[in-house]
Amino acid sequence: MAAQGDQAIMGLFNMFSSRSSHRIVADEAWNRIKAGAVLLDVRTPAEFAGGSLEGATNLPVQDLAGRIADVPAGQEVICFCRSGQRSAAAVEILRQAGYTAFDAGGIGSLAR
Repeated sequence: MAAQGDQAIMGLFNMFSSRSSHRIVADEAWNRIKAGAVLLDVRTPAEFAGGSLEGATNLPVQDLAGRIADVPAGQEVICFCRSGQRSAAAVEILRQAGYTAFDAGGIGSLAR
């Protein structure tokens, strides 16, 4: 029984450590965007309508798996949301689908 508990703890550790390894700071995000990366706002359409970042495309994280073909292939993807939770989830979905994706966290960290 202890082995299962240890496996569960390691699974959580791996999940969180892999997310953090894909987290990037604002300067790096903007440099990648200038180099051609897609800027993906994974918040809801209502949040997006309330204001987003210039050049961002809205694709809510809850729709991402079903609309993965809407994300341009062959380009890096920079994801953001309100706080960083949904963007981390979006990055995992994209990476599992073969994309090179990074988590820029919350919109406030990217705003200029």
